[in-house]
Amino acid sequence: MVKTRFAPSPTGYLHIGGVRTALFSWLYAKKNKGEFTLRIEDTDRERSTQASVDAILEGMSWLGLDYNHGPIYQTERFDRYKTVIQDLMERGLAYYCYASPQELEQMREQQRERGEKPRYDGRYRDFIGSPPENVKPVIRFKNPQEGDVLIEDLVKGDIRVSNRELDDLVIARSDGTPTYNLTVVVDDWDMGMTHIIRGDDHINNTPRQINLYKALGAPVPKFAHIPMVLGSDGSRLSKRHGAVSVLQYREEGYLPEALLNYLVRLGWSYQDQEIFSMAEMIEYFDLESVNSSPSTFNLEKLQWINQQHIQTTPIDNLVSHLMPFMIQKGIDPTKGPALAKVANLLRERAKTLIEMAEAAGYFYHDFDEFEATAAKKHLRPVAADPLKAVQNKLASLPSWDAKEIHQAIHTTAESLGIGMGKIGMPLRVAITGGGQSPSIDATAELIGRERCLARIDMALAFIRERENNT
Repeated sequence: MVKTRFAPSPTGYLHIGGVRTALFSWLYAKKNKGEFTLRIEDTDRERSTQASVDAILEGMSWLGLDYNHGPIYQTERFDRYKTVIQDLMERGLAYYCYASPQELEQMREQQRERGEKPRYDGRYRDFIGSPPENVKPVIRFKNPQEGDVLIEDLVKGDIRVSNRELDDLVIARSDGTPTYNLTVVVDDWDMGMTHIIRGDDHINNTPRQINLYKALGAPVPKFAHIPMVLGSDGSRLSKRHGAVSVLQYREEGYLPEALLNYLVRLGWSYQDQEIFSMAEMIEYFDLESVNSSPSTFNLEKLQWINQQHIQTTPIDNLVSHLMPFMIQKGIDPTKGPALAKVANLLRERAKTLIEMAEAAGYFYHDFDEFEATAAKKHLRPVAADPLKAVQNKLASLPSWDAKEIHQAIHTTAESLGIGMGKIGMPLRVAITGGGQSPSIDATAELIGRERCLARIDMALAFIRERENNT
């Protein structure tokens, strides 16, 4: 069975680079009917915070990236790591290193002066003398000194690294706590991981970890290192490019499915398709189609994809995501037309849920003034008679629905010998307060007869006042 995992460190927010790694791992497990695990790598006690853990869990929940196992916390597995380290020591595959930080820095400086790659020189690898006093040793793994390590990477292709290039990595700090390279190997072994899908910033760790797997007698999983996501200027993705907490995208009105759709297309493709449902992502995803080159983050493309998802997502799902933004705007959707009908009408234009909530205001709240530019252009004295005429027509309609409203506007324009625009635009400004809205007949239907007639009265009063002041 395929088993994958996402293993973030809770030392900051969950950003989109991490989400893409989680998504690829999640999709690969789903595609192959396998299992997906969430593991919190919290051994860095100084930098790990509960707030970061909470943000990771909330982000995964919002995105719908469910997991079969977890969250599993590394800090709850210290006894297991200690046992493994002790086993390596007893088998002569690990050793105490007494080199002080000052000694190590001096060693590296000398190596740099000689034009060599700075790395630990193995000075305590076969040490049998009396250890220095007052030095708390670290524990290092005895990396093989001959041969090569072959990484059969599912994205990058084969990568061969000479063991002579690898030093003896630290597997336990001087306070006894295990290091990342040890814990990740033990965890992935114990949890039966078959595929490790992660960012290519881990490639340098992989040959060391493969040697650890072999030393432990553990099966070596398959690796897939995903290229980084770069900013629009080609530099490492940062906050100014959009590398913010994934929850900020929720706050800015993006649908989780849209964000995942955007991220899956950063470095992966399926024919020429741009818009994917979650079911399609699972069906089509494979590691063979992951690009080996970095991808570039583009906020405009994300907005476009979000707009496409707003247009097509099931209305009940859209309403559940829209509701918090309505509340933020001080709108009570229970006091007015059904939010599902309003959302269905507004979804064609909105790029974000914030835009949709802002556009929905006039369906639920009356307004005190008209948008200045629209009123100046369309609520002119010449519009008074057409507005009054259409108001009378609307007031006498036998039923209040879009079809009847459209016919009333058309009949009024025809009887006055004017184009639909000469009456439609003043009517739009009158009943919505501005110059932008969905089709005026469907909009008017949802606003309701009484509110529309009252707002036309307000528009007529505005026109009279404007006329009197000229």
